[in-house]
Amino acid sequence: MMTIATKTTLLPLLATILALSSCATDTEPQSGKLEVVEPDQKQQYIHVSKADATLIGHKIWMNEGAAKVENLTVWNKGETFASLGIGHFIWYPEGQEGPYDEQFPGLLKFLQQQRIALPEWLQSIPDCPWNSRSAFYDDIDSAKMLSLRNLLKNTISQQVEFIIKRLEQALPKMMDVLPTEEQRTHVRQQFYRVAEQPAGVYALIDYVNFKGEGTSPKERYKSQGWGLLQVLENMSGTSDKIMVEFAQAADKVLTRRVENAPKDESRWLPGWRNRLKTYTYEL
Repeated sequence: MMTIATKTTLLPLLATILALSSCATDTEPQSGKLEVVEPDQKQQYIHVSKADATLIGHKIWMNEGAAKVENLTVWNKGETFASLGIGHFIWYPEGQEGPYDEQFPGLLKFLQQQRIALPEWLQSIPDCPWNSRSAFYDDIDSAKMLSLRNLLKNTISQQVEFIIKRLEQALPKMMDVLPTEEQRTHVRQQFYRVAEQPAGVYALIDYVNFKGEGTSPKERYKSQGWGLLQVLENMSGTSDKIMVEFAQAADKVLTRRVENAPKDESRWLPGWRNRLKTYTYEL
């Protein structure tokens, strides 16, 4: 059983899939908790057993790459970066910058902290060694690429931990960028409302990985973001169907993103909407 702890209550949370732990372990935690902290605190602790992290990882992998090993190493058409792992973590070539946060170097550092042995060529390369999509796919069956896919295939639970750590930091980061107490209260309340639902923590984890926290000034089109912060801001807070409300708010900000995008992103919207539907299903 997983629960969410606030100052005043303990609420059932994601009982069918999650038992929370700050490091995924081989044994089930006896009393795992997701601890949503007050905004002036800087740490949160989400505890997930190794088995449950693998289950969540598979669901995220399904969302990002249909759970296919070949989709652990992807470079999408029209993009200037590789998308790697179950979360399609972004990796820019040297000298390339973009509007999206780069996560793959952070994942490599996290895996090293977890004492995961990296292929030798990954231990000292800070930038993506392929400088274009064509170069990436010319090398897709090379020993280097195969070693990368094997690493990613064998570290699913660790990749989920890495994603969860991002969620741990999301609420304090959102609180930090909101200028008024009224806005902070609304966003915090919506975060709690979603987290208390059976599929809520999965949805929060997946959306933060999918589109970020929404706090980076770089991740804006026409000054409007599309991350978790913007989704929570667009929730009314009045519906009894909380996960439907969350998915509809996400659809609104993603549709706005496509409308504001400097290039045509409409091809992505049907797949994004299919992903949002999974937030409304019972796990």
